[in-house]
Amino acid sequence: MARGIRHILMTIGDEDHAPASALRKAAILARASGATLELFHSMDEVDPRVGFPETLTAQTLRQRRVVLAGHAQRRLEHLARDRTLRGLRVTCTVAWDYPPHEAIVRRAARSHADLVVAAVRAHPPGARLLLHNTDWELIRHCPVPVLLVKSYRAWRKPAVIAAVDPFHAHARPAELDARLLELGSGYARLLKGQLHVFHAFTPLLETVPFDGVPLAALPPEVEAAHQAQIERTVGELAAAARVPAGRRHVCMGGVVDELRRVTRKTRAGLIVMGAVSRSALKRMFIGNAAERVLDKLDCDLLVVKPRGFKSQMLSARRGTLAGSARAGTSIRSRRRPALSPRPATTVLPVLPPPV
Repeated sequence: MARGIRHILMTIGDEDHAPASALRKAAILARASGATLELFHSMDEVDPRVGFPETLTAQTLRQRRVVLAGHAQRRLEHLARDRTLRGLRVTCTVAWDYPPHEAIVRRAARSHADLVVAAVRAHPPGARLLLHNTDWELIRHCPVPVLLVKSYRAWRKPAVIAAVDPFHAHARPAELDARLLELGSGYARLLKGQLHVFHAFTPLLETVPFDGVPLAALPPEVEAAHQAQIERTVGELAAAARVPAGRRHVCMGGVVDELRRVTRKTRAGLIVMGAVSRSALKRMFIGNAAERVLDKLDCDLLVVKPRGFKSQMLSARRGTLAGSARAGTSIRSRRRPALSPRPATTVLPVLPPPV
């Protein structure tokens, strides 16, 4: 990692029930890299002014906002004093912003985060197409690498798998593979693990020239040449990242099934994948490899965007500033223009690490 990890943004959806595994892994990365850790909660509750526009006085409204934002801030501060985070530089930020994935993207840009950490919760079948789940949207829109924590298993010198696509079958920028290998190598060093390289390809086995014409098998030598070319290209990428032949996995088959098999074989703790944002219609029919993997695998996933990726969410903020809850706290309703973009951030003293 050329820049390294200097600041980690840990998203807290429910400040009363923080995800322990995600918090622990964010702490491991912060401790290994010397990064600061920011606990972030976006308040998407209905603003009191919207809920009770005719019954609240201005003073009562301000007091109510202070109570709502103050409760969230205190819960984050309590969480920041957890034994897991001792010895780290921790800040807590509460912002009245919505929807959550947009609030996270905006905060990541404002805080110059190098990594966003989010815990993944189970999704009902079909939810990806029907609902704006936070983790799906982070995959599509967050320009900062996103660590999606799925597994409760601890990292103990884990295998880190970089899933590359040197033939850009999924319309990915050419430089994305080099970025995946660079980040994968950096995370493997931080976690004292080993970097593996993975690529899955589909065979040239069958063609259907016309409706009703039987499937025609290609000669074996054509298939062998196709596979040899893929192995050679992936090998060149892996060699540039100093990954030995024993840690290169070129597999014939579907990405999800083959990656799941290699993950189990290597006992991988982290998969590094690239993602590109697609239109909703194209996504419905084609999907995104990172999104499909998120459903099928039980290990953690680091999703990386190409360099220069820009999110449209950074051009404007949703919601409205309606007042100030504590020093600098932005309280937002959903109707009027924002008066101030500054959320509330508390810098906590560094507590000594546990003995």
